[in-house]
Formats: sequence, C-alpha cells, structure tokens
Amino acid sequence: MREPVIRTVDPSEAEALATMSRRTFIATFASGNTAEDMTAYVERSFSAEKMRKELTTPGSTFYFLEAEDGPVGYLKVNVGDAQTEQLPGDTLEIERIYVEADRQGEGFGKALLDFALAEARRAGREAVWLGVWENNPKAIAFYERKGFVPFGAHDFTVGADVQTDILMRLELP
Repeated sequence: MREPVIRTVDPSEAEALATMSRRTFIATFASGNTAEDMTAYVERSFSAEKMRKELTTPGSTFYFLEAEDGPVGYLKVNVGDAQTEQLPGDTLEIERIYVEADRQGEGFGKALLDFALAEARRAGREAVWLGVWENNPKAIAFYERKGFVPFGAHDFTVGADVQTDILMRLELP
C-alpha cells in the first residue's frame, strides 16, 4: 500500500472533481437538508463547467488526495480576491475539505488540513480561516482541536435554505 499523495488538480480533471464534489457533499449534508435543496445546490455548484471555472480562477487551488485506488478526497484553498470573505491581513481560506464517506476515519481529512496549513506557512500567511456549518458539531470539534477559534458567521445557501456557517480562524506563528 503506497502512501497517500496530495497533488494539484488539473483543469482537465474538472469532471472527476465535479463527480467527487457532488458525491461527498451529498454524503455529508443530505441528512440535514431536503432532497430539493440538495439537488438545487449540487446542480448549481458542482457541474463540470463550474468546476472548470473554479479550477482556473486566480487565487484558487484544488488538490486531490490520492490513495492506492485513486482520489479519495479533495481540498480547495483561496487567497487574495478569490476568498469568499475579504478579511484583514494576509490570510488563506480553506473553502472545502471533503473525503469519500467510505474512507473517512483513515486520517485523510487531517492530512488535507495539515497540507493546507503547511502551504499557508510556506507562503508566509498570517492566518488560515474557514466556514463550517453550525449544525456540523463533528467538524467544529475537529477544527477546534486543531486550534481554530470562531470569529463570526456568514450565510450559506443550500437550494432555497439560508443556513449559517461559523467562521473559524487559526493564527499562524
């Protein structure tokens, strides 16, 4: 069994990224949302065309985490104007970390987070921040264990349902 590898997603892989994005988002959030809201969100947010656009947005970078059987998770980070909120200071946003449902608990989410933090430190960023759904206590606890602290909130719309994401920040030494 080879060690997992984290690599940049190429724009030519937009369809594979879109497929994984749809599958992991649904697995993560379907139980807390209506089927109609999930379908609307996934169709709008995770089409191959939308992924191609995001893959070529300056300041946004996607990474696949690959295990022996191919990609099992992905990460999206944003810097500068690509961030979903403009915060003071030189920050990196972790917009998405998703791992296939059948591969959770193997340390892949932690590996993606650690990779993002290392990239932020390498680039000399002051802090890393992210948004996490207020109804996802498992994820909130995970980020708190890593040292993230809440600092605000913003709206996140799934279909017609306006939800609240807690914004969390980690200052980097």
